[in-house]
Amino acid sequence: MSEEPRPFVLVTGLSGAGKASILRVLEDLGFETVDNPPLAILDALVQEGAGPIAAGIDTRTRGFDPARALAAIARLRQRPDIAATLVYATAEEEVLLRRYTETRRRHPLAPGGPLGSRVQDGIAREAALLAPLREAADLILDTSTLPLPELRRLIEARFKPEGAPGLNINIKSFGFPKGLPREADLVFDMRFLANPHYDALLRPMTGRDAAVAEYVAADPDFPGFWTRLVGFIEPLLPRYVAEGKKYLTIAIGCTGGRHRSVFVSEKLAAHLRQQGWRVDVAHRELGQLPDMVLSTPVPPASPPMPISANTET
Repeated sequence: MSEEPRPFVLVTGLSGAGKASILRVLEDLGFETVDNPPLAILDALVQEGAGPIAAGIDTRTRGFDPARALAAIARLRQRPDIAATLVYATAEEEVLLRRYTETRRRHPLAPGGPLGSRVQDGIAREAALLAPLREAADLILDTSTLPLPELRRLIEARFKPEGAPGLNINIKSFGFPKGLPREADLVFDMRFLANPHYDALLRPMTGRDAAVAEYVAADPDFPGFWTRLVGFIEPLLPRYVAEGKKYLTIAIGCTGGRHRSVFVSEKLAAHLRQQGWRVDVAHRELGQLPDMVLSTPVPPASPPMPISANTET
């Protein structure tokens, strides 16, 4: 069976219409991205690449000529090993004018001198120059009223490769006396749960041991808490993805950072993995470096055990 063609995306369009934003989304999807490479090296760029590639060109590109750009994309479209796509970014004139006013940048075709310095004249010249590329585009994106999250969603829907990087979830257990993890996005406090520290047999163990897991899970308040915890977190994850968030750190703490927080971290990681999310776990107070140690999911808890009368004050 032949291999799938390797994606190549050529992004062009009006200055200020979002070409750089499109390239950043493609880079997040795992594309090797190059902004404004000379047109003469496009073929070599694709030939030497090993994975998905995206390149951005516009009127500032060295050797830019619409006919040469169209010839390059036509050659790549003829290759059976390459899936070439031409994307054109545009926006309404008043939107582009406002963006240039906000950024205070010069338009490349209104630099002053013989061409003048009126941005609207530069926009008109550029639109006329790029008209053949717009006509040949496989995808035209009008960003006039398009929020960045929606632009990201459109690009991902069209170009996200199988297995492309998505949201990276890092779950970290910790002990409150040593402070909160600085990188935490969400923090949950487990100190209300029955504490295995006060059981002499369980004290030397950690939340990764089945006996500790059973003890904490036997707390009468644990089932309701667990339902509410996952019910709170699960709806957030696709919203974070839609907003373009790439890293999420969930910090789970208890007094010593060895029992309750470790158990809940492991259980949460196992649950999210079952939902299809990519999850790493680190236990700060167990001496594990963050983002380096992948845990083994805790086995399902046995039937509830009686809870010791000794609870944390």
